[in-house]
Amino acid sequence: MPNGRQPRRPLGRLYTALWGGCLLMLSQSAAARFAIPGYELVYTAPVETALQADDLRNTAEVWQQMFDAAKTRIDLGQFYVANQQGSLLDGVLQHLKAAGERGVKIRFLMEEKGIRLSTPETLEQLKAIPNLELRIIPYQRLSGGILHAKYLLVDGEQAFVGSQNFDWRALEHIHETGLRISDAGVVGQIQAIFEQDWRAQALLTADKPVPQLAYQPTAATPQGNYLVASPRAYNPAGVIDSQVELPRLLASAKQRVRVQVMDYVPLSYGPERSRPYYAVIDNALRSAAARGVQIELMVANWNTKKPDIAWLKSLALVPNVQIKVVTIPPASQGFIPFARVIHSKLMTIDGETAWVGTSNWTGGYLDNSRNLELVLHSPAMSQRLDTLYSQLWDSVYAEPLKLDYDYPAPKPGGES
Repeated sequence: MPNGRQPRRPLGRLYTALWGGCLLMLSQSAAARFAIPGYELVYTAPVETALQADDLRNTAEVWQQMFDAAKTRIDLGQFYVANQQGSLLDGVLQHLKAAGERGVKIRFLMEEKGIRLSTPETLEQLKAIPNLELRIIPYQRLSGGILHAKYLLVDGEQAFVGSQNFDWRALEHIHETGLRISDAGVVGQIQAIFEQDWRAQALLTADKPVPQLAYQPTAATPQGNYLVASPRAYNPAGVIDSQVELPRLLASAKQRVRVQVMDYVPLSYGPERSRPYYAVIDNALRSAAARGVQIELMVANWNTKKPDIAWLKSLALVPNVQIKVVTIPPASQGFIPFARVIHSKLMTIDGETAWVGTSNWTGGYLDNSRNLELVLHSPAMSQRLDTLYSQLWDSVYAEPLKLDYDYPAPKPGGES
């Protein structure tokens, strides 16, 4: 310009555009949040699929926000840890590190058997975070199972429970569902579970016995929204046994039950890798179908190995039962082990009751492993999960189970 001055109006327009863009992103983020009082539904759709959901926030965003809000304490119970540089989990870890750097106390409890699934670099990354204490619990010494739950707590005021492992693939390449929880009563119970297992780890490390907890079954039918957990012997007072509650809920179904899990089979692995019959869930589903309830079950294509597939075909022969197998295509970057699969663990009943948790539906999860499930007597949440379910059920990725087809063994690379 002849006078050497920069025009103010275009710069003002730039500021206006940038501010407007920020407001737009904020409004979009605020809009993408389906919730009922105390519970927000959180979702991860595998990238490069047609399974996105604009009204559900993604897991990485929610975890980062929760860590950023922490004032005094973050507690995590996880099966294993696996990061990849530049991934969404890498960003989450940076937010966790920032919390530690500002003085937030972080307690990280992980399953001993999860070490083989974890990446050494991620374990070292965790250990380097200021104010973070990492403990490894050999849950098998408690109950014969594992710490399979995937959850975190912030300041004893918020919690997250879901199918998402602390794994970069769970935030980008796996179908996952969870809940951000602000329901004070339920958060308190989840905190009590963490404290129970944190103390148990210290006792086991010192070779001291961990006393079992007295279980008091509820006399009345549970109402509202509540937590259930396993194993029963180590549930704090007031926490309902999930192995009792799941069959009870299935017995209450009148019209339709929808289930999505990675694995379904009425068998379980014992200490010597034997496979004893585990009929608790299977009997409840068959009983519901026998009285006319429509059962829809979706499982991952990893569930087609033998002998699991024989049991799935047996269930599919029952009147009123439909089963679909879901195959998520490989990512454009090529094969990613332990990824490109459905991993959500959820159920809806009659469009009124929802179940969202961390257990696969086989033996070894609800009976002797640490898992958490949320039961929500909420038509709004149940119907939103039904819509999410239908999106996958009706997609090109889901095919009816073929009774006359000899399914090939799934490619190695699947964990729960």
